[in-house]
Amino acid sequence: MPGGGKGPGDLEGRYANYFEIGHNAFEFLVDFGQLYFEEPGAQMHTRIVTSPIFAKKLAETLNRALCQYEQAHGRVPDEAGEGEADSEARPGNPRHLRAVKDP
Repeated sequence: MPGGGKGPGDLEGRYANYFEIGHNAFEFLVDFGQLYFEEPGAQMHTRIVTSPIFAKKLAETLNRALCQYEQAHGRVPDEAGEGEADSEARPGNPRHLRAVKDP
């Protein structure tokens, strides 16, 4: 890939069911991790740091993708476990989102 970057096939995939989002005046921090019932606290594994402009673009892109997903597959439940027939098969159920301000 030009510039020495990785192509989509070279990226490492990591499962996340726990998210922390923080911000200051200049950037947003989005932390990804896994939360399990049997473990105290989440195991964080990835942090993305971006500008407010690109955080807004990320939110818009994610919202657009969720709308497309729901059109193809039906409504996504608001809460983990609600209407999920395969919830036991998913690693780290339940999902959790925590918003944190000013890291």
